[in-house]
Amino acid sequence: MVSYPDGDALVPENFDEHTIVFLVRPHDAPSFTEDQLDRLQVEHLSYLRGLMRQGALVANGPLVEQTDERLRGMSIYRLPLAEALELANADPMVQAGRLGIDGARWLTASGDVVLGRS
Repeated sequence: MVSYPDGDALVPENFDEHTIVFLVRPHDAPSFTEDQLDRLQVEHLSYLRGLMRQGALVANGPLVEQTDERLRGMSIYRLPLAEALELANADPMVQAGRLGIDGARWLTASGDVVLGRS
């Protein structure tokens, strides 16, 4: 492990792992009426709230002031990547083609990031 002269470590000894799923607007997203979008949004939010209640999802929300307008939201799961992607693919917005997903495992130094409700 590399450390500073005063003893503070540069490289953490332990990591916490989370899965991040980005919700992305596909270039070829289908068009929907306002009523259809309203219904899909309610189903989308209800689905995500259910994942929170189950304990699979730690945090989620829309992205604003992003450098890439295709990035619409982000979710942090308490699951391995494959399981998180499976749940994200079942989201009604993803099923309808309005959103796509990209995912990755995220490592942070143990204890540096506290997520979820206490």
